[in-house]
Amino acid sequence: MTQGNGLSDAYAATLARLKAQKGNKSLLGLKVLMWVLYSERPLAVEELRHALGVELGSIDLDHENIPALRTILASSLGLVTVEASSSTFRLVHFTLQEHLLSDSTLFHSSHSTIAEVCLTYLNFRCVRDLSPALDSAPATMPLLEYASFYWGEHTRKGMTENVKILALKLLDKFNEHISAHLMLLHHEVTSGFITTFLLSRGPIIFTGLHGAAFLGIVEILAAVLEMKEWDVNAKDGLSYTPLIWAALRGHEGVVKALLEQKDINPNLAGHESGLTPLSLAALKGHEAVVKVFLDQEGVNPNGVGTPSREPPLVLASFFGHAGIAKMLLEREDVNPNWASSVLGLAPLSAAVFQSLEGVVKMLLEREDINPNLADTLFGYTPLSYAAMRGHEGIAKMLLERNDIRTDIRDKENQTPLSLALSRGHHKIARMISERAGTMSNTADPISQAPLPPPAQHMEERVAETQLGDDHPNTHTADPIIPPTSPPEDPNTPKGVPDCQGSIPNSTDSTIPSTEPSNSPRPRPWPSKFWHSLRKIATRPKTPRQPSRS
Repeated sequence: MTQGNGLSDAYAATLARLKAQKGNKSLLGLKVLMWVLYSERPLAVEELRHALGVELGSIDLDHENIPALRTILASSLGLVTVEASSSTFRLVHFTLQEHLLSDSTLFHSSHSTIAEVCLTYLNFRCVRDLSPALDSAPATMPLLEYASFYWGEHTRKGMTENVKILALKLLDKFNEHISAHLMLLHHEVTSGFITTFLLSRGPIIFTGLHGAAFLGIVEILAAVLEMKEWDVNAKDGLSYTPLIWAALRGHEGVVKALLEQKDINPNLAGHESGLTPLSLAALKGHEAVVKVFLDQEGVNPNGVGTPSREPPLVLASFFGHAGIAKMLLEREDVNPNWASSVLGLAPLSAAVFQSLEGVVKMLLEREDINPNLADTLFGYTPLSYAAMRGHEGIAKMLLERNDIRTDIRDKENQTPLSLALSRGHHKIARMISERAGTMSNTADPISQAPLPPPAQHMEERVAETQLGDDHPNTHTADPIIPPTSPPEDPNTPKGVPDCQGSIPNSTDSTIPSTEPSNSPRPRPWPSKFWHSLRKIATRPKTPRQPSRS
């Protein structure tokens, strides 16, 4: 709601004067408002100038049709201004957006109109003649990047027959069009999933079928499939199949349509990650897409494609997608002990690491779960992770099982009890000790064991794992990526030595420090692969403008 009747009346009066302008000024003013209101991001001055200069139905750009900035501002009667800091257009006040959206008669088919303009621009001869290997739009074609990035979003929100025809014309030879390259580059940068594409120079394979799956518009995909005979399992320049793109981006309808193709291979993995379409959907938390895959005959619910590095259940557990984990665990053919081949984490350890009690509970309800399965990198069991991370509820669930073991030592010779002690998690240490039957007034038997060797430096441990990260790590600590050393707890008293003395009472507040003050803090896990997975799984979707047309 605009603030009181005063602003609303003022806006209404200004719009009435705008519509009453003579000649083309009225139409131009309304077009300016439409673009500023419904664009997917703020438009630069030259972008909007070129957008307003596109004549629908034309085959090339007529520069005489491009209005001057002074003309644009004059036609909008002060309702639109240019932001000085960014040189982009915006409405004069946020309440104007509310007012414009409240008038359903003001704009008609806004998104389809913008989509048609973008596609007309992309189909211009001067654009088609550009090299598909360019990494950015020429300065003479300022609308090229916006049109390449967002024509699909506008089409999804406003499909018409004209838009469909223009889209098919573009996608017919998409592999030779600069917009395919720009669209992929934009995806790579915004998703954070750095691949060889960003390091490459030159054109890259990305067909119209890949583009249609990427965009996720079912009607466009169906029309593309009818255009010619396609290899539906073909990989693009990133080794992604159309089904991988649809799964990664959560396009349920497109996934269904592709799975209906007779030659489709639903388990075909792609890219250097080796993730199957189902694994990628689980990673991103696309529950509806995961359900489609699990309902499809021939889909391997363990994600072991050709090859698969990360089972769907590990990814769902690690990234906290409880609904997907539940769907997977309801299937008897899902292996709850299948570990990640990168970090060696089984689903239970992944869920414990992230303190996902609901997922841990579901995993422990499986009869075939191995609650003592240690990861292959550090030798930590689920109880070890719970002990060092301070997850009391999870530790209690694990210790209530008859088959839990408290004596398994990791690769640095530490037990869950010593891990809990070293981090000051005294309540968990007491629970473990009681479960093991070692609680007494005498010294903890674990303390009689020799001290574990000093923790290795990160570089040494990475070299041992042979993960191939040859770049120095400069990132700040990330709570999602497992660190090379056990993570510190902010409430842990500093300087508690491993395996020293008996279990203190939980009320003890002063413990002498024996740790050198200059000890290096644990640094984050440097695996480029897992860092990329985190970026994919957690990238927020924040559309700037309203979707209403």
